[in-house]
Amino acid sequence: MRIIARKRLEEFWSKHRDAQTWLTNWYQVTQAAEWNSLADVRRSFLTADPVTVRSGNSATVFNVCGNKYRLVVAIHYNTKMVFVLRIMTHAEYSKDTWKDSL
Repeated sequence: MRIIARKRLEEFWSKHRDAQTWLTNWYQVTQAAEWNSLADVRRSFLTADPVTVRSGNSATVFNVCGNKYRLVVAIHYNTKMVFVLRIMTHAEYSKDTWKDSL
């Protein structure tokens, strides 16, 4: 899969150092993956869940560092592209306001 944009991951882990190892692993696994569906994603990451955002589009959410953080991505299975939309703390994620901007 092609991942857009690693820079968001790096910016997040520069502030939250404990997330660096998990996010680096996620990046490597995702880059090597050939996902065609959410079921494929869940074979790599058991806690991946779909969520519908305000636009009506679907995103995939990953629990990072034992649910301390959340990674939200848009996966385009047909083009093999993964767009990093948001990374946030669990508290920020729980407010649900992040859905309004996607």
